[in-house]
Amino acid sequence: MNIILLGPPGAGKGTQARRLVEERGMVQLSTGDMLREAQASGSEMGEIVKDIMARGDLVTDEIVIGLIKEQLESGVAAKGAIFDGFPRTLAQADALGELLKAQGLALDAVVAMQVDDEALVDRVSGRFTCASCGEVYHETAHPPKVEGVCDKCGSTEFKKRPDDNAESMRTRLLAYYRDTSPLIGYYHALGKLTRVDGMAPPDDVAGQVKAALDG
Repeated sequence: MNIILLGPPGAGKGTQARRLVEERGMVQLSTGDMLREAQASGSEMGEIVKDIMARGDLVTDEIVIGLIKEQLESGVAAKGAIFDGFPRTLAQADALGELLKAQGLALDAVVAMQVDDEALVDRVSGRFTCASCGEVYHETAHPPKVEGVCDKCGSTEFKKRPDDNAESMRTRLLAYYRDTSPLIGYYHALGKLTRVDGMAPPDDVAGQVKAALDG
């Protein structure tokens, strides 16, 4: 099963993707992770990516599609892929659809996580993650059970994204509604879209996602 998780930054896509990886053996294909892995790989594609990013240029859609193609052909997504951070635009959605078709694969579902903007700003402004395992926390809504210690792996090192603040978040929301929200109508027209309440507790969201995928 191959799926896309749609929603603005901070909607909880990463949290739900990790659950699907653990529960179903799917692979989370994150654009950021793939770019970092490519740079470290020493492959021909990796050298191209490294050169582009060293110049401070934007990585083209063609390169990202090429990285996704490499992942799909490697067999790591045999139990399904979760596309995270891609597609972001209608052009990218078309390119991904063409790639999947060429690989003899299908896009099975698109889950759109609906959220309240101001609640999302608050959620992201207080968000931080475990530097070791990536577990997500919130300063007030979901702190570690023991202060300074990760519930999941016991690490005492945490990190906070520099753009996880109210001003940056509103800028990122504007970009999402301008560039990415049209994908909701696009996938609705294709009969692939299911909306879930992204403001619900994570376990409830997981139940809605499960129903969307198994329904």
